Amino acid sequence: MRLRFVCATVLIGLTAILLHGRNEDVPKGPPLRSFPQQLGAWSATDLTIDQETLDVLGPGDFLLRRYSPQGDADPTVTLYIAYFPSQRAGDTIHSPKNCLPGAGWLPAESERIALAPPGHVPFPVNRYVITKGDSRLLVLYWYWAHDRGVASEYWAKYYLIKDSIRTNRSDGALVRIMTSMNPGETSEAAQQRIMPFSNLVVSLLNDYIPH
Repeated sequence: MRLRFVCATVLIGLTAILLHGRNEDVPKGPPLRSFPQQLGAWSATDLTIDQETLDVLGPGDFLLRRYSPQGDADPTVTLYIAYFPSQRAGDTIHSPKNCLPGAGWLPAESERIALAPPGHVPFPVNRYVITKGDSRLLVLYWYWAHDRGVASEYWAKYYLIKDSIRTNRSDGALVRIMTSMNPGETSEAAQQRIMPFSNLVVSLLNDYIPH
């Protein structure tokens, strides 16, 4: 754990040095609030991100929505997208691994899976099952920048430095999808249940996250 912390600190420091004094050339995209309210059979309700959380996140564009399936036969799906046009020191993406336990949720399962949306190369994402009392949530999350999805925050930092050198850009996003798990439902079954929704989200990311 200490080695990971040191590596992350070094990567963030290198990024800050590379970006210091440079004006980044980031194309403008539509605001995340214009992300479709209707995704296939799911229709959305916007959720509010409190000001304290926004202050911690720093400058960026954020979306938090609850999508309900048609007929309400299955649990709702919550979509969170955090886009940072610049990740200079102090404005980097916060890992859900740090945020969720702070909200009282405890990890029960953790692994990497591959997301293979139509029309895009497969890429790894994090799959978590978290619990609070009798409640269970399935969480999928990944880092997204320039049409590239990665699961590891350290690979995300590596590409951040690489992109800063090659394209003079440090923008990037976190995408998180969560759903309540039915009693007795396995993580594999919950994953398959929300996979069509996840694929729809990926198919639209490049329209809202500059690539």
